[in-house]
Amino acid sequence: MTRTFNPESYGKLLAEYQPKIITTNAENEQAIALALTLEHRLNRTSEEEMLLQLLVTLIEQFEETHYPILNGTPNSMLVHLMDARDMTTEALAEVLGSLEVALQIVNGGTISKTQAEALADYFNVNVSLFT
Repeated sequence: MTRTFNPESYGKLLAEYQPKIITTNAENEQAIALALTLEHRLNRTSEEEMLLQLLVTLIEQFEETHYPILNGTPNSMLVHLMDARDMTTEALAEVLGSLEVALQIVNGGTISKTQAEALADYFNVNVSLFT
């Protein structure tokens, strides 16, 4: 069964919920609540799906502007991955082959290409995370 889009039904949804550019945290919270309601609704209509996509776009735009994700350094990414795994510097030394090297890197030292490849392999991430 092919679902069809009904412009009249979509217009009614737009009139009911009146989505707009999000400018405040309160508006963002309202949009998130509505998006979650739609996301968990069984048998969403095509029109509800389109409204959900619109809300997600508006939410993403607001959050990218108001809550930017800062790019981390290769070292901060490594420390984050280590924290996520409760990994010690000694365990990192086993991956890198030396406690001295592990300590240098954790303390902000440069990560070589070979070390980046070993870390990427160990953490199962793209090597560019460490370069």
